[in-house]
Amino acid sequence: MSSIYQRALGADFHRLQPEIQQRFGFSSQDGIASIGTGVMEKVWRGRPYTLPFLYVGTWRNIMFPVRGENIPFTVENYAYVDSLGRETVTWVRKFNFGRTIRRFDATMIYSEKRNRIVDYLGNHQHLAVDIHLSVAENGGLRIRSGAQRFYEGFAGFSFPMFFSGYADVCEWYDDTTGKYKIEVDVRNGVWGCLFGYRGTFDVEYPAINGIPEDVKPLREEARE
Repeated sequence: MSSIYQRALGADFHRLQPEIQQRFGFSSQDGIASIGTGVMEKVWRGRPYTLPFLYVGTWRNIMFPVRGENIPFTVENYAYVDSLGRETVTWVRKFNFGRTIRRFDATMIYSEKRNRIVDYLGNHQHLAVDIHLSVAENGGLRIRSGAQRFYEGFAGFSFPMFFSGYADVCEWYDDTTGKYKIEVDVRNGVWGCLFGYRGTFDVEYPAINGIPEDVKPLREEARE
């Protein structure tokens, strides 16, 4: 079975660096996970007037209002089939600010309906985001967010971007240091920079039999 990222990129997947192909090339049938451990050189947030966006994000493990430097960091990627039969990949990022661990959770699926990856942000899958993938000039993976939809109960509507942000992510492998690198920048068209981070990490691919319950969302949304 191809990974959801192979399906989204098609032939372009093979233009990625070999290390990035390995990191994004496994599926639920492979019996492995991708566990990254490293340091965020810098975690930043926007101006004080952006704090309401970030505080709301902490309720669902999406964004947070804390900033710092040299922050220990982990990212847990598990591929599994959810209760709706969809190939799913977890993105559980944990930032260790000393006394406080901040999480940024998401689950990604490949949407047959939309012919692209859909990223459910947070631990309740309330916010579904269209994802656009491309190969960066350095052979890394470029991830850009697009349209967003909010789902809760019977409600479902296009989420107004005045109250959200667009993410621009690049992840690549640095041959010089032998480490993976990542840069994330989340911006709002009106309010400017909301949140972001950059850092380096190592990756292990442990064999698994099932996935930890704490990386799964608390609810699953059928609408994409």
